[in-house]
Amino acid sequence: MLTCIIQYQIDPTKRAAFAEYGARWGKCIPRCGADLVGYYAPHEGSSTLAYGIYHIENLAAYEAYRARLAADPLGRENYLFAQSEKFILKEDRTWLQNVSALQGGAT
Repeated sequence: MLTCIIQYQIDPTKRAAFAEYGARWGKCIPRCGADLVGYYAPHEGSSTLAYGIYHIENLAAYEAYRARLAADPLGRENYLFAQSEKFILKEDRTWLQNVSALQGGAT
């Protein structure tokens, strides 16, 4: 299992638009095949950092998921919403693997 953490730099004056964007992904991402942990908007501290976090089986599953997401009507609408509103200034994806989980029940 892999975890994708998307770090966004957002326009702090458009936080509400990012929140709407994240809420839309909350409907779309699970039905397209990823296990959504959540979308997180700034609350305290930095006013420009936001995150999207989800789990997916492997990179092959990710490619299939991305194709389904691009074909999904709400997914396409959300991509266009982000482009038209320009609230995302920068986006970086990091892929992580949980190495703290016990493997095979060993102690």
